[in-house]
Amino acid sequence: MPLSEHEQRLLDQIEQALYAEDPKWANTVRISDPRSHYKRRLVKASIGFALGVILLMVGVVINLIPLGVGGFVVMLAACLWGLSSWKRMNGFGDTAAAPGGAPVAGKPARRANRGSFMERMEERWRRRHDEH
Repeated sequence: MPLSEHEQRLLDQIEQALYAEDPKWANTVRISDPRSHYKRRLVKASIGFALGVILLMVGVVINLIPLGVGGFVVMLAACLWGLSSWKRMNGFGDTAAAPGGAPVAGKPARRANRGSFMERMEERWRRRHDEH
């Protein structure tokens, strides 16, 4: 069910106000491919891993154990962050379903297609309008 003209105008005004208020957020929302976000996270994780290796090596060379341990922790955290980003970027772990399509025990099944940002906003608007 499409929005009425009045509702569409209100929605457009809200959208324009949000874009004017926070252009960085607007640019992030406009990105059509969410994988670009995860690619940036992978680059940051790679830099963190390299920093961790450097800290680890410096700690070993100057015989400062806490610095070496800190470097290892940074490496481990960067690996975990990068791995989670890589999995999301490639579509692994997005659904809580087993390979056969059955939901995994203990995890609620997610909707396969959530739609675009504007479609979700319209759905929320309709639900609120229907409640009142």
